[in-house]
Amino acid sequence: MTDDSRIEQAAEYQAAQHRARKPLDVMLQPFAPQTMAEAYAVQAGMVSRLAETRGPAVGYKIAYTSAVMRERAGIGQACYGRIPASLVQDSPAAVDSSEYGGVGIECEVAVKMGADMPASDAPYTRESIAEYIEWLAASFELVDRRDAPSLDGQMAEICSIVTNISNGGAVLGERIADWQGIDLIASRGMMKVNGETVGEGVGSDVMGHPLEPLVWLANTLAADGVSMESGALVLTGSFAPPVMLKPGDEASIHIDGLGGATLIVR
Repeated sequence: MTDDSRIEQAAEYQAAQHRARKPLDVMLQPFAPQTMAEAYAVQAGMVSRLAETRGPAVGYKIAYTSAVMRERAGIGQACYGRIPASLVQDSPAAVDSSEYGGVGIECEVAVKMGADMPASDAPYTRESIAEYIEWLAASFELVDRRDAPSLDGQMAEICSIVTNISNGGAVLGERIADWQGIDLIASRGMMKVNGETVGEGVGSDVMGHPLEPLVWLANTLAADGVSMESGALVLTGSFAPPVMLKPGDEASIHIDGLGGATLIVR
């Protein structure tokens, strides 16, 4: 079996498992990806195959951007997933729990790109990337928890990537175009469920600055010859570990300077 055919088989398998609500256990199959590059190719193939019902990818989510999240997952570096168009909502939002393996939330800064970022212009920095940003928003990342193998080391990273890092969409708060004066390093992000605080952190917890993951993503894509396109939505990493919800729960997030968002699980 060639590498290309193995990747195609793995992507088809993951998509079929996802549709059937079965474990995303491609890593236990003989055609499992063996490298990070193969894992991202499988991820892209799975998302493409699910686009008929979920829409095309409209951007990226970045995961494991804090030491706490990397330690919890046993993962040594940031990774990215893709966000399907149909799973992006505006606040206030309602989430149908029957569409998820398990519904979770994270509190993140969302970024809308306002201009193409050519791969040829890399490397980007936090200073140079600002001119490409259209707006920021406080955002939930929705977690779609599906059963998957528990692996160690780089294989844990590969396993997470081929599940699309459990992305279940996003709920966006108010768009803030005039964001440059906000001290994002010191901004506090908070999650509440049914009025109780369930998680909080500050911007410096997210790679030192909530926009640093965006720089990492742009340069990572550029290294593969991929340009981030105008209009892309990017979730830059959680201020706090994810919290799982149940039907009837009402959740809110707030990030200093950016405002908040709310959702209810049905």
